[in-house]
Amino acid sequence: MKKYLFIFISLIALSSCKKFLDIQPESEVSKEELFSTEEGFKEALNGAYVGFAGASLYGGNLTFSNLDIMAQNYQFSSADYQRIAAFDYTLPSYVDKISVIWTNAYKQIGNVNQILEIIDQRKGIFKDQNYEIVKGEALALRAYMHFDLLRMFGTAYKSNPSFKAIPYVTTVSTKTTPYSAVTEVIDKVIADLQEAKSLLKGTDPIIPASYVVGYPNGEKATELKSSNLFLQNRRHRMNYFAVVGELARVYLYKGDQVNSLSSAKEVIDSQKFPWTVKEDFFNNDISKRDRIFYNEILFGWFVPKSQDQLTGLFSRDNPDYSATADQINSIYNLGTVGADDWRYKQWFRLVKASGTADRFYLQKYVVNSSPIANLHPLVAPALRLSEMYLIAAEASFDTNPSTAVEYFNTLRIHRGIGANVDATVAKNDFITLLEGEYRKEFYGESQNFFMHKRLNLGIITTVGLIYPPSDKIFVFPLPVDEQAYRN
Repeated sequence: MKKYLFIFISLIALSSCKKFLDIQPESEVSKEELFSTEEGFKEALNGAYVGFAGASLYGGNLTFSNLDIMAQNYQFSSADYQRIAAFDYTLPSYVDKISVIWTNAYKQIGNVNQILEIIDQRKGIFKDQNYEIVKGEALALRAYMHFDLLRMFGTAYKSNPSFKAIPYVTTVSTKTTPYSAVTEVIDKVIADLQEAKSLLKGTDPIIPASYVVGYPNGEKATELKSSNLFLQNRRHRMNYFAVVGELARVYLYKGDQVNSLSSAKEVIDSQKFPWTVKEDFFNNDISKRDRIFYNEILFGWFVPKSQDQLTGLFSRDNPDYSATADQINSIYNLGTVGADDWRYKQWFRLVKASGTADRFYLQKYVVNSSPIANLHPLVAPALRLSEMYLIAAEASFDTNPSTAVEYFNTLRIHRGIGANVDATVAKNDFITLLEGEYRKEFYGESQNFFMHKRLNLGIITTVGLIYPPSDKIFVFPLPVDEQAYRN
């Protein structure tokens, strides 16, 4: 792949009263100066989080828009958006957007690699457990981004594991990094995550029982109680359980059900992440409603700057980024269990239209313009407890169908729709149920496109047609100036 130049920006945390990761640039410094102190490493890592959470990646393109468009979640009046939804990768504006995703992803990987390149040489400057935490998070971020690049630009693992997918970049060099096969990328992702897990296992403050997950102003939560600001809000960073959860996701993509189940169970059995209670989800005070199941999030990107974008995308005044009433009613099974589904009741606002079909727009990310008025900050969910239950259900079905159904029903109970799936369900029917639950749970989070690709399932359009599964729809084309490097 071609090389990108990286400039390190010294970053400082803003006022601790905000209690959330919120970083702003202060001044440009040399690499040598930045990495001469522990604080410099922390600032560089914080800067990487800010970069990953930008609009070009998880603060926009990779959470709220493009992948969800191709998962057929929205209807559009715009011809360009209709072409994106139809997997027209030749659309000039989409070609440009794909290039932006690629470029910024590798830019942030490069920034993380700058940390990893030198951290072992400077181990002696770190206090307490900070060396393990900084290195562990950096490795996990590198793995997380490479895995999503693989899921976009590579073939599915079971489709063509030898396909030359992407470069797995681990060094800071002017030399070209060769493209790796799908199976090689997966193995490198797992290696980075396993090393991160080992580093964080005995050091991450989130692991002990004394670290209690909860809302920022909750009486029982201790996420903001550490005297060390760097160690607060572990769920806004690649913490130990986020690494284990990502391993569960990666192993499932590889088809390794044993390790996938083991990883998912480790998160579930930790009982670290409480299910959202009905009183919080349906709070009478609208600004206090927990629409994103905040306490269930293993890791979420802190994206306060995305609020204006989200407000513009998902509103009654925007006919795009909405769905027909028939479509939402179908996804959430309104004719059967849907009427009781918390997500159906809370995530969508009906707009009655004159002369056109009624439509729903998404309210999942609604927050008050005043941050202190909200129950939780604005985050883009990256890993959830609910996904661990779905992974455990899928990974255990072949060996223990009753246990698989129990995992599946547990999630449904905590979404208001009950344990109504029987343990005698056939495998194909169970996969269909899993597909349906993914579509409900991750609406507006961009995981559904990846789910369809992994399972080689067709994607249902907004009008009920189906795009058959194929590399034509599932594999992003490389940016034009990268295509020669794959060959």
